[in-house]
Amino acid sequence: MDYRNLGTSGLRVPVLSFGAGTFGGSGPLFGAWGNTEADAARRLVDICLEAGVNLFDTADVYSAGASEEVLGQAIRGRRDAVLISTKTALPMGEGPQDWGTSRARLIRATEAALSRLGTDYIDLLQLHAFDASTPVGEVLSTLDGLVASGKIRYVGVSNFAGWELMKSLAVAERHGYPRYVAHQVYYSLAGRDYEWELMPLGADQGVGALVWSPLAWGRLTGKIRRGQPLPRESRLHETAQYGPPVDDEKLFDIVAVLDAIAEETGKTVPQIAINWLLGRPTVSSVIIGARNEEQLRQNLGAVGWSLSKEQIEKLDAVSAVTAPYPYFPYRRQEGFARLNPPIV
Repeated sequence: MDYRNLGTSGLRVPVLSFGAGTFGGSGPLFGAWGNTEADAARRLVDICLEAGVNLFDTADVYSAGASEEVLGQAIRGRRDAVLISTKTALPMGEGPQDWGTSRARLIRATEAALSRLGTDYIDLLQLHAFDASTPVGEVLSTLDGLVASGKIRYVGVSNFAGWELMKSLAVAERHGYPRYVAHQVYYSLAGRDYEWELMPLGADQGVGALVWSPLAWGRLTGKIRRGQPLPRESRLHETAQYGPPVDDEKLFDIVAVLDAIAEETGKTVPQIAINWLLGRPTVSSVIIGARNEEQLRQNLGAVGWSLSKEQIEKLDAVSAVTAPYPYFPYRRQEGFARLNPPIV
């Protein structure tokens, strides 16, 4: 397993990390993902650690805290061997204090996460969404206090727009608050919007990407192809409405190229899709999930080898889409590109 610094921080993370959204799964979304309980979760953690994967990502909103609880049970007795990443901000109830990133909510949510995880510190706390109702200074000063108290070691965000992240970084620099070192983002061969603004921002500001849903919400598993019905066992029957939109025709074109490269390399479609992401700028770690040992071991096979230059070019070409305004002139017109050459 290779390791990379998370952004420009000193925290070194494995290029693959494990997403614990399947742990303790319940409800229409997380129940469809999986329902891994403590014993099975402990076995998945064992396999991850054997492979060098020591970063485990969860969130308070995953099955109303059950994911954190099961993860805490699965790592019991080996806390120093793992890195824990969790997230907060999304609603955990109907009350006015049950959502957002106000000072009161952040402190209470952190304490609750620590209790569920059975630990006294969180390696990386990420804000799951931008809270426009709370001043950025209040958010960052609260995180500063939590870092100073030793309850949090690093801070990051997830699903922020470019201006939201940049404003937060500017306020942090102005006041000496901890800077966000990670941005957990959706990025895949079937969804490259991250590249328009967030990737250049991350490269400029030293914010590393933690990639969620690298297989496009289960669409790049190799089981979904043009002219074939959606497999009966696919989770997309229940979860498609919650995930990122994907153009089906574009998806089928991408899968066709993945199939061809799978023939050339002997690797699986998911392994190739994940390996492509590992070569992209700013990516610190790709979060993989698994409902069982077989899925986990297959995803772990995405490392330890490299795609050829020609194979990467084919994947780049088939997955490329026209950037929206104001980004497309910088890709289409020489004068714009000369001022701001692309980093990909």
